Amino acid sequence: MIVFNSSTLILLAKAGILDEFLVAVNQRVVIPREVERESCEEKDSMDSLIIRKAIQDRRISVRSLKDKRVYTKIGEDFLLGLGEAQGIALALSAKAKLFATDDGRAIQTCKLLKIPFTTAIDILIRLYEEGIVSKDEAHLKLAALVRYGRYKRGIVEDAISKLEVK
Repeated sequence: MIVFNSSTLILLAKAGILDEFLVAVNQRVVIPREVERESCEEKDSMDSLIIRKAIQDRRISVRSLKDKRVYTKIGEDFLLGLGEAQGIALALSAKAKLFATDDGRAIQTCKLLKIPFTTAIDILIRLYEEGIVSKDEAHLKLAALVRYGRYKRGIVEDAISKLEVK
């Protein structure tokens, strides 16, 4: 199972990578209820429509968390938003294979709690390495991720070098 945070889900949808990822991944993709709300609240945005369609088609499952105390404590302890806190709580309770996030604090929390994580750029690189997207396509999608995301120069340069290897 892969649990998603809204930041990565929205970035993948905006960059046109979400559908390729959902077809290629052989893991269940799950989001907590708050991530659904955050990702789908802009009713007419293209990324919101793409995400809602994936939920309706059951390619993304939405799960409610029963114990509010757990994600509230995580949010308070690590200064996380509700979506990030619910996502990390779900990843922990479900023993998820990965937590997908591009949120800096959520990434730091994953490192501290030893939760395996991935980012939108990592997912793009993986799709390229597996031959699902071509080099030209990968460069275009990376440009979109850079336009919509807040990535440090070193992360972008590293991604570009990985796209030149194959």
